Amino acid sequence: MSKTTNLIQADRGQDAIPIHLVDKDGFEDWAKALSPGQRAALGAQKFDGGGHQVGIVPDGDGWFAVGGVAEPDELSSWCMAKLAESLPEGTYRLVDGDPGPAVHGWQTAQYRFDRYKEDKDAPEPRILLTKKVKGIDDAIAEASAVGLVRDLVNTPAEDMGPAALESECEKLVKKYKAKLKVTKGDALEQGYPMVHAVGRAAARHHAPRIMHLTWGKEKDPVVAVVGKGVSFDSGGLDIKSAAGMKLMKKDMGGAAHAIALAGLVMQAGLSVRLHLLVPAVENAISSNAFRPGDVLSSRKGLTVEIGNTDAEGRLILGDALARASEEEPELILDFATLTGAARVALGPDFPALMARQDETADALIEAGRSCDDEPWRLPLPETYAEWLKSDVADVNNSHGNAFAGASVAGLFLDKFVGDGIDWAHFDTFAWRPAAKPGRPKGGDAYGLRASFHMLKARFGTS
Repeated sequence: MSKTTNLIQADRGQDAIPIHLVDKDGFEDWAKALSPGQRAALGAQKFDGGGHQVGIVPDGDGWFAVGGVAEPDELSSWCMAKLAESLPEGTYRLVDGDPGPAVHGWQTAQYRFDRYKEDKDAPEPRILLTKKVKGIDDAIAEASAVGLVRDLVNTPAEDMGPAALESECEKLVKKYKAKLKVTKGDALEQGYPMVHAVGRAAARHHAPRIMHLTWGKEKDPVVAVVGKGVSFDSGGLDIKSAAGMKLMKKDMGGAAHAIALAGLVMQAGLSVRLHLLVPAVENAISSNAFRPGDVLSSRKGLTVEIGNTDAEGRLILGDALARASEEEPELILDFATLTGAARVALGPDFPALMARQDETADALIEAGRSCDDEPWRLPLPETYAEWLKSDVADVNNSHGNAFAGASVAGLFLDKFVGDGIDWAHFDTFAWRPAAKPGRPKGGDAYGLRASFHMLKARFGTS
C-alpha cells in the first residue's frame, strides 16, 4: 500500500545525488577515472558492473552511486530497480542521459504491503529526477495501477470479497464520473445464472454479484474489459487440497487487473466507450453449492454440464463475456487466473495470451515487449473443442484429459463471446513466487501494461 506519487519528479536543477550506470564489459574503462580510494571502495563492495549491482563511492565530502546494468545505452523498466531498493533515502539524478523506462521499476521497487503489519524498518522514499516532464503523470499512473493490483491480490479473502471488489469499482465511479450497475444475490438468477450458481454457497456478506461500469462518449468505439473475481476458491465440492487452497486469495487477480486497466483508460482519457464487467463470487462449500453433474443455464442461452466445480472461473466469465458481447464492442479483453496448465507451460512470468485475431495478438505482444510486460501466445485450436462435448448439455465446463488445459479453457470462453468480435484472453498468475528487482514476492500485474499500451496505440486520446 505504497504511495508512488512523489517518487518521480521533474529535474529542475535541484540538488541530487549522482547515479552512474555501467556494465561489466565497460567497468574497467569507466573505473580508470576514479581515484585509488574510490576504486578500493568499490572493490570492497565487490562491485564489478554486474547486473543489478549497487555501489556507493565516496566523493569529497559526499558520495555518488553506481549501478550495474546489462546495457547502459538501452535502459529497461527494471535496470534501476535494485538501486531504488538499496540506496539510502534521498533525491537522485542519472548522470548520463535520462532514466526513461527505468522510472517504472524505480517506483515499483519501493512498493510495500503494510495493511496488517507496520514495516518499521521501511526506508524513506528515494526520489528520481527526470527531464521528461510530460511523461511523469503517465509513469506515476502506471506504477500506481501495478500497485493497486498488488494491493488487491495481497489482501486476504475475508477483506477482499465480492463487496470489497464492488467498493473498488465505486472508487472509479467517483474519481472518473463513471456509471455503475450492480446485480447481486438472487437477482443474478435472471440475467447471470452461472455467476449466481457459483457464488450462491457463500456467506451473505460475500454474496455473489456482477459490477458493470460504463464510461466515455457513446459515439466512441466500445471496448469491454472483463475480470474474473473469484475472491476465494475452495474448489467447491470438488474441493482443493490444503496446499491448493493456500494462495486462493489471489483468484480475483483477473478482476484486479481489469479494475486497474479501467482506471488507466479513464485517467488517460482514451477515445473509447468503456465497459468494465467484474463478476465477483466466492466458490464456497455449503448445502446449496452447485454440484458435479449439474446442468446450468447461462446468459448466452447455452446449457453447461458441470464436470468439475473447480473450473468455476470460466463459468462466471462466460456470463460476463456474453453481456459484454451484447454491446457489440470493437474489442473485448479479459483477465483471469484461470488454469494451472498455463503456469506449467509458461511459468509465473509470462501471462498466457489467447486471441481470435492475429493482429490483436501481435499488437499486445509488441506493446508488452516495449514496456517489459510481454505476454506469450497460446493457440485456440478448434480441434480440441470436441473435448468439451457433453452428453446432456450444450457444453461441459471441464475436459476429461490432461492435455492443453489453458487452450481448452480458452475455447470454453470463446463459446460465450459474440460472433465476429475481436477478443483477447489473458490467463495470468497474478502472483510472483520469488522477488526480483522492482518486483517483490506476492501479488503482481502481468499483461496490464501491455494491454494499456496497446489500447493507447489503437484508440488514442480524446
